[in-house]
Amino acid sequence: MRSAFRPVVAVATVGLAGPFGGLHAQADVAPMQPAALAVLNLDYVDTSGEPTDQTAVHQRRAADFVSALQRDLAANGQYRIVPMSCGSAPCDPTTNPTELQKAARAAGAKLVLLGGVHKMSTLVQWAKIQIADEEQGQIVFDRLLTFRGDTDEAWQKAESFLARDVLQSAPPLGKPVDTVAPVKIAVFDFELEDFSGGAGIIPESDQDREQLRLAAETARRMLTESGRYSLVDVSHADAPEVTAGTLHKCDGCDVPIARKLGADQSLVGTVNRVSRMEYGVTFRLRDARTGALISVERTDLRMGANYSWDRGAAWLIKNRLLEKQAQQ
Repeated sequence: MRSAFRPVVAVATVGLAGPFGGLHAQADVAPMQPAALAVLNLDYVDTSGEPTDQTAVHQRRAADFVSALQRDLAANGQYRIVPMSCGSAPCDPTTNPTELQKAARAAGAKLVLLGGVHKMSTLVQWAKIQIADEEQGQIVFDRLLTFRGDTDEAWQKAESFLARDVLQSAPPLGKPVDTVAPVKIAVFDFELEDFSGGAGIIPESDQDREQLRLAAETARRMLTESGRYSLVDVSHADAPEVTAGTLHKCDGCDVPIARKLGADQSLVGTVNRVSRMEYGVTFRLRDARTGALISVERTDLRMGANYSWDRGAAWLIKNRLLEKQAQQ
């Protein structure tokens, strides 16, 4: 059993070349060649403290997980799975990064998927999975997910979820990512709309402001990583509504501010606090040239204090903006 859970260290230094393929081929564009993808063995760490030695069982389940992931990712022709050899030892996230890079190039892998699973307790396991692209010089897929149970069925469900997430998060197949210039977007700092019993009595705290900042940063990161948007710097915007955090109240006054910054679109995000443990997230997306309202999206009522606001923002951007665009 390994003594450390280290997939991120290796991933950050591995480089691989090539396009990150997508989910659906478009009828009017010739399909691209499948991207060569190497799926490495999982690193596994068990700190649950269970008395029974399950090393052999975990090795089998991890191997089955990788085999199923290779099969599912190759099934629709989006990826071509290529084997990687690291000499006498298997390639996994603990392999020396330089050796991984050499092995990837020798195998012709344009992308490498690697990561690990950490068993925290009898019922809780965490999986960290990343995909590296050398041509882009960056991580193009990064997920930390948790799943309950340590059974064949639990591992199979986790693998199916991950495979779907990888396929759905990629740019459309057959459409080169750089054929359309990214939309320049101004994402203003998220604002708090407080409907809780303490509104007007308990002032906005430093922790509230920090969590609003994290929610905005999460939205900006996801929009940038999608390849469909490029961020316009809003840090120098000094309009009174910006500094007072009241853009959500002014019915489109963000538009001229965003236009002055050179943006094509403007996004104003709001956290709607219902109680100290209940909230929702809303965003309004407008055309910065015409002022037209492009989209208004909201989450359902969610449970959690202010430390979970960024998760609500991430869900909203992924499911109500990026995925909707992918379906158009």
